[in-house]
Amino acid sequence: MPPFSVLDLAPVTEGSDTRQAFANSLDLARHAEALGYTRYWLAEHHNMPGIASAATAVLIGHIAGGTSTIRVGAGGIMLPNHAPLQVAEQFGTLASLYPDRIDLGLGRAPGTDHATARALRRYYDGADSFPQDVAELLHYFQPVQPGQAVRAVPGAGLEVPVWLLGSSLFSARLSAAMGLPFAFASHFAPDAMDEALNLYRRDFQPSARLSAPYAMLALNVVVADDSAQARRLFTTQQQAFVNLRRGRPGLIPPPIEDIESFWTPLEKAGVAQALACAVVGDAQQVREGIAAFIARHRPDELMITANIYEHAARLRSFELAAGALKSLA
Repeated sequence: MPPFSVLDLAPVTEGSDTRQAFANSLDLARHAEALGYTRYWLAEHHNMPGIASAATAVLIGHIAGGTSTIRVGAGGIMLPNHAPLQVAEQFGTLASLYPDRIDLGLGRAPGTDHATARALRRYYDGADSFPQDVAELLHYFQPVQPGQAVRAVPGAGLEVPVWLLGSSLFSARLSAAMGLPFAFASHFAPDAMDEALNLYRRDFQPSARLSAPYAMLALNVVVADDSAQARRLFTTQQQAFVNLRRGRPGLIPPPIEDIESFWTPLEKAGVAQALACAVVGDAQQVREGIAAFIARHRPDELMITANIYEHAARLRSFELAAGALKSLA
């Protein structure tokens, strides 16, 4: 049984606000810590009314300060939006405040639309320099060398685990070449998952940071006391995907009874493809679904995400998921 972790987007639900979203995230992190989850990661998105984790490093500090043992990190920081030195300083600060508890996952996409990407980093034209930016960032975490003109303070000499995130072969190839752990975004873009995993494991080069390949896969998991309720809860995520594809991202919607009346056949097929890595049902169904996913893909770690409208139902889903995972040990 691999370790299991949580991916959170600090969802802002209809009828709520960001203040409540942050309170809910901290409550979920404490819940996950008590249930034995390994990590609690937050993802950077911008100009998305339903996602409040834009200032990711700030929110990581809030979550880490309100918990005591669970690792807290970024899944991820979208490096094209930032100067590597600034990221090293931010995560060096977090690692100094919360030693041996901070993770830094790096993504190559901007996590937003083109206009917002330009507003975030006005003089940046693309992600072509991502490998060089990763190498520069890793350099800032190394001990300072004589004559080094630029250093991360804090950051230099600190042990901050760095992951590469991806949904294609690019980051799989880069993380293998650089000897870094790799997290695949199978929860919303699973098409290249098998090929990316095979490439990463085949081509991995040991490094000072990691001696053997370590791959984490993300999985949508929605659990309720009965399967009908779980399927109803999952309609929140399905609606959110359709709204995004329609160009109308908004607050996270409540579940609906009849999802078939909401989408077109083409939209349904698109959501089914994007959310193919999803296990939805009661505890037994989810146990069997997770077991099958692990047996097929052999992840070194599993990261669970659940975009559920009602906070109490979200807490319950992660509780039931943890029980299902522990029963597989």
